[in-house]
Amino acid sequence: MNQDMSIVSLLLHASFVVQLVVLILLSISVASWAAIVRKITAIKRIKNLNEEFERVFWSGTSLNELFNAASQNAKLSGPMERIFASGMREYQKLRERRITDAGTLLDGARRAMRASFQREMDAAESKLAFLASVGSISPYVGLFGTVWGIMHAFTGLASLQQVTLAAVAPGIAEALVATAIGLFAAIPAVLAYNRFSHDVDRIAIKLETFIEEFSNILQRSLGANAASGSGSASGY
Repeated sequence: MNQDMSIVSLLLHASFVVQLVVLILLSISVASWAAIVRKITAIKRIKNLNEEFERVFWSGTSLNELFNAASQNAKLSGPMERIFASGMREYQKLRERRITDAGTLLDGARRAMRASFQREMDAAESKLAFLASVGSISPYVGLFGTVWGIMHAFTGLASLQQVTLAAVAPGIAEALVATAIGLFAAIPAVLAYNRFSHDVDRIAIKLETFIEEFSNILQRSLGANAASGSGSASGY
């Protein structure tokens, strides 16, 4: 491609609307890549914190010790640890109210964990809607720029006596650049959205599994306490 037909040259000679569309698409692409990088970091951090807490949880440490550590480390804890803390907090609040019914205690802890689970999933799914919108809308924004550019090119040719390919090609080429940039913005966003959706689904399954496992531990603890006449939630 010679100098006159380079992408930069085509954009400099394009109509104002095409230039505006390209500027919007480039801005969207930059924002999309920024969201992708932040999401990669966030999901990696969530996975590492969940795995670390899960190792500690199954290491034999008592529930009270885990709860105290989670309460002191609330700002740096992961989703699984926060879900555990919310369940234990509600469980202990109900015990402080002299509630001894095992079903009531277990239901209260499960509801608290479910509410915490929804908050964690909302946080984990942040930016996914933005990436989905970029992936679905960017090609159409680029297509709009292309259609406008072609209309502008053919309008400029109306006054010519003789129309040749050399006269038509630059106008059409500069219009097609908008579609190319629209795809450039959309393709990474779609790939990232699909990958992040898969990762978030796996995180959700892992957290739901933990809720069920922890509920079973509480249920066994309540059964053991009822059998022994004890009123406290100790280790497992």
